[in-house]
Amino acid sequence: MSAEPSHLSRIETLWSVVRRAHDGSEDTERAAQQALLERYGGAVRKYLLASLRDADAADEVFQEFALRFARGDFRSADPARGRFRDFVKAALFHLIVDFRRLRGRRLQPLVDVADESAEHDLCDDESFHRSWRQELLDRSWAALAEQERRHGTPFYSALRLLVDDPRRSSQDVAAELTQQRGKPVTAGNLRVLIHRARKLFADELVQEVAQSLDSPSSDDIERELIDLDLLEYCRTALDRLRTSQSAVESEAS
Repeated sequence: MSAEPSHLSRIETLWSVVRRAHDGSEDTERAAQQALLERYGGAVRKYLLASLRDADAADEVFQEFALRFARGDFRSADPARGRFRDFVKAALFHLIVDFRRLRGRRLQPLVDVADESAEHDLCDDESFHRSWRQELLDRSWAALAEQERRHGTPFYSALRLLVDDPRRSSQDVAAELTQQRGKPVTAGNLRVLIHRARKLFADELVQEVAQSLDSPSSDDIERELIDLDLLEYCRTALDRLRTSQSAVESEAS
């Protein structure tokens, strides 16, 4: 996890990983496929569970998604046709419809799959956005926790305490953090920690979004943040990214 947003030219997007997953040596392909499933498997599972409302069914469809990806069914995916998450959503839509048609007797259907308009409800934007958005947030929290584990500064612990109960005073949060760590943390220390933790969290969230786009500009990232209702977390991080990118472009010109 970096302290500052990376230059856009240095960000490896998920589309580049998708290409490696279907156009390389066997070991390279396997590693890329595993990386993609690890990165967004959580979002896929969350969405499938919300759509199917059955843990076993969700797991079965997820395994089919992973199997088809591994055998190369998605090698024709093209960023010119849309965003990475749109590609994933379309793939899941067809898998869910197929699953319900083949196993409809075993599951109580949420809609009549014979009705094409109802089929699209199975993969509605709002539900998929929630799952995708939550996965981005979860990954950013995990990165902040890893930063704390590696360096010892309680960025994750401090911000988590505040977010979990925003009504608590700084003194109360500082006291609990002192108790957790066995080291004194003052309200002043806490304010510095929270400021730094929010900055790190926002930078990581911007990176996560950038990686899901193909050759993203800062404007592309902003549109995606708006679409996923994440911009409120990332305004200053996006400004830092724009400033960094402008500096790079000035040096190159």
